[in-house]
Amino acid sequence: MQPVVEFANVTKSYGNVTAVDELNLRIEAGKFVTLLGPSGCGKSTTLRMLGGFEIPSSGRIMLAGKDVTRLPPNKRNVNIVFQDYALFPHMDVARNIAFGLELQGKSSDAIHRRVMELLELVQLQGYSRRFPSELSGGQRQRVALMRALAPDPQVLLLDEPLSALDAKLRQQMQIELKAIQERTGKTFLFVTHDQEEALTMSDTIVVMNEGRVEQMGDPKTLYSRPQSVFVANFIGDANLLKARIVGGDDTRMALTWNGTPVEAAATGRRAQPGDPVCIVLRPESIECSTSPLAGANSIPGKIRQRVFKGNHTSMLVEIADGSRLMALVHPTDIDSLSGEDVWVRPAGA
Repeated sequence: MQPVVEFANVTKSYGNVTAVDELNLRIEAGKFVTLLGPSGCGKSTTLRMLGGFEIPSSGRIMLAGKDVTRLPPNKRNVNIVFQDYALFPHMDVARNIAFGLELQGKSSDAIHRRVMELLELVQLQGYSRRFPSELSGGQRQRVALMRALAPDPQVLLLDEPLSALDAKLRQQMQIELKAIQERTGKTFLFVTHDQEEALTMSDTIVVMNEGRVEQMGDPKTLYSRPQSVFVANFIGDANLLKARIVGGDDTRMALTWNGTPVEAAATGRRAQPGDPVCIVLRPESIECSTSPLAGANSIPGKIRQRVFKGNHTSMLVEIADGSRLMALVHPTDIDSLSGEDVWVRPAGA
C-alpha cells in the first residue's frame, strides 16, 4: 500500500546546525501518527517541512505519491492547527470554520452544510455566532480543529495544539481528538514532547532524537520493548539496570546483575554470553513484599522514600550494592509495607 506521506532521505540544516538528519519515514493513510521527542529533536521542523513552511536542504517529500518538496503551502492538500489556534478574532465561529471553504470557491449552501456538519461533530451547534473571545480554551481548540478539517485535507498537521490547556481539560481533549480522527478517518500527524499524550492518542509513535528516528511503532511496543536507553527513558519511567548476558535463546535471556541472576525478555538483537546489556524495568512491574518472594529475581532492599500520588505510592528502594529502584505500589498494598525492609522482584518472574 502506498503511504500517504513519505520522507525520503530528508535533511534540514540551518547553517552548521542540522535539525533533521537523513529522515526516512512512511505514514499510512487514516492513522494517528505522533512525532515525539524533546525540544530541539526535529519534530516541529519535520511537521513544518510537510506543511511547506520549511524547505528541505536535501531529500524528497511525497504526499499521496506526488512530490511536494518545493511546493508552497497553498499547493499542498494539508492543513495545520497551531499551538495558539490562530482563530480570526473578528469572525464568529461559523465564519472561522468557513474560511478555507470560501477560498476554495464553494457555494453558500455547500459551506453552510459543511459548517453545520462539523459543529455537530464537536457538539458546538449552538455556538456558530459566538466569537473566539466568548469561547473557553477547549471550545477554541475544537473550532480551530474544525476550521482545519473543513477543506477536507489529506493530512492534518497538529503542532502541540493542547499545550495551552489546563491538565484536566488536556486529558479530556486527548480522548476527544482521537475520537474525531477515528470518526473522520483522516490522517493526523501530531507533534508533542508529552509522552502521555502520545501513548493516549497514537496508532503509531515516531520517537525522534537529534534529528533522527530512534524508534517507530505502536504505543504498546515502544513502551514494553524499547530498543534504546533513550526511548526507554523518554517513554514512561524506567529503572535501567546494567547487566551481562550469561545465556538464553531468542525469547529469554539469562543475565547477571551485580552477581544476582536475572531473567529478561530478549530484544531480538543477537548477543553473546559476556556482552553488556541494559535491562529496562518499569516501576509498575516491580512486586514488593516484606518477605522473600517465590521464584527467580527476588532481591532484598530497604525503602528510602515514599511519595503518595493518589492512585499509587511511588517508592524508592535501595538494594545491597547501593542501586536504587523505583516501584509503584497500589493503595491496597502499601499498608503492609510499613517498615523499612522489603523484598522486590520483577512481576511474573
